Amino acid sequence: MMTDVAEQSGETTGARAGGAGGDTTARFGTDEPGAAARIAAIRERIDEIDRTMIALWQERAELSREVGTTRMASGGTRLVLSREREILERFRHALGADGTQLALLLLRAGRGPL
Repeated sequence: MMTDVAEQSGETTGARAGGAGGDTTARFGTDEPGAAARIAAIRERIDEIDRTMIALWQERAELSREVGTTRMASGGTRLVLSREREILERFRHALGADGTQLALLLLRAGRGPL
């Protein structure tokens, strides 16, 4: 189960009690300006990656739906289990158990729930 960052760090409010950095501490977890600037730059790149991943997720799901529609329109099966196993194994090999979970989500996005 996922928890938010404040919960993981043991904080119950946005800022640390008595912290001199106030807003900076609440936003970056530190009131040291150099570290806060580095964190801001890293987060900017993370946000770019997230946008790219979302766009790729959507494109992949659409392509998967197109494959399924084409296959079924030609008299084929709804699913090709060997292909799904291949994808699951690829993600498991690259990312471990989390990769398997990610692959299952990707497959579901493209074909819908079983």
